Amino acid sequence: MINVFDNGTVQVQGKADVKERIGQIIGVEAGPARPSRTRTEVANRDVFVVYGHDHDARTQLEAMLRRWNLDPLILEQLPSEGTTLIEKLEKYAREDVRFAVVLATPDDEGHVKGRPDESRYRARQNVVLELGLLLAKLGRSRVAILLKDQETMERPSDLQGLIYLAFKDDVDEVKVTLAKEMHKQGIAIDLGRL
Repeated sequence: MINVFDNGTVQVQGKADVKERIGQIIGVEAGPARPSRTRTEVANRDVFVVYGHDHDARTQLEAMLRRWNLDPLILEQLPSEGTTLIEKLEKYAREDVRFAVVLATPDDEGHVKGRPDESRYRARQNVVLELGLLLAKLGRSRVAILLKDQETMERPSDLQGLIYLAFKDDVDEVKVTLAKEMHKQGIAIDLGRL
């Protein structure tokens, strides 16, 4: 007999040899039932959010993720516990985070040395650093880059080939595409909440 509970607990019952064989097939150890898992372990809905100085875009994104019953992890809202910023980032940018959304907004200006006439808007340096860390931890398929005002924005050169979701004024402009990207990674989003 195999019992599968809503909280993710799986129990295999029966004679020892049958129990062991069934456990091997479904990936559950024979012996006592596995301890119940918490809701977080069963259905982690954490989404890491990276942002620069555009607080309106960050607020729009946070509200949208919450509407979708996701849990946005926003560094500024998380306890530091005496750690440095990089330690805090490493702590909360865990591998079990389901997805990351990076807001690349035109917060800084830059140009090639000696060519001020070629000045372009750029994302903040912290945004580019955190994007790189998340790409390494989560992989490209679990990181979405929302690019505001793409006509005026410079993209980090080493990141060409990534998928950018461009918006002009409001993060909601890319909600359907973002929901599709998240759905592809196994995150169920109620279409009625879009």
